[in-house]
Amino acid sequence: MEIVLGIDNIIFISIVVNRLPREQHKRGRTIGLMLALLFRIGLLLSISWIVSLKEPLFTLNLPFLEPNFGISGRDIILLLGGLFLLGKSTTEIHTKLQGEEDGGGTGKYDSLLRVIVQIIIIDIVFSFDSILTAVGLVDNVLVMILAVILAMGVMLAFSGYIADFVNKNPTIKMLALSFLIMIGIMLVMEAFHKEIPKGYVYFAMFFSLLVETLNMRLRKKTTPVHLRDSQFD
Repeated sequence: MEIVLGIDNIIFISIVVNRLPREQHKRGRTIGLMLALLFRIGLLLSISWIVSLKEPLFTLNLPFLEPNFGISGRDIILLLGGLFLLGKSTTEIHTKLQGEEDGGGTGKYDSLLRVIVQIIIIDIVFSFDSILTAVGLVDNVLVMILAVILAMGVMLAFSGYIADFVNKNPTIKMLALSFLIMIGIMLVMEAFHKEIPKGYVYFAMFFSLLVETLNMRLRKKTTPVHLRDSQFD
């Protein structure tokens, strides 16, 4: 379960580190995933605090909400994280549609610090959502910490391959950004207590990826060899 939930994080980190010079990509991914590990373990050791975040801090009375709608710390974190994910993904899609390459098309790159700050923000959101799911499945904190460490080891081992695959296939990258928009919408809806079963979301992602994989194979068969080789240069 931790590996499945962590795939979202890998995709986001892979896209964000593309704003760094190529020689810093691996370093950025490693730092991002290690920060994710630290946040997850830290939150697991603060389960009582996480549970308290579900308690309403204040109430709202708005036409589109139920009467005396309670806003908790969890809702605020999910709302801000979802909006950040929506904004970042939409910006990246706009950049790709404008034909700009990584680095903004001007040879300018983001600083490592700026990229790390973005990774920290989304790590908090993904870690929070991941821990809430883990708490519902397991009561033993040590078991959850072990699962997080093992899952992070798997993600560290394969993050480079996932990032290269996404970057070499523009349609996969666009699909990944669309997934992040869907996850952002899901987080915003959860902030307003509209739960979407994660099984449906991940099934939709898997099915879309399967269709795109078939499309890639079809394009490979129908594209001339000399064009196929130059497509990913």
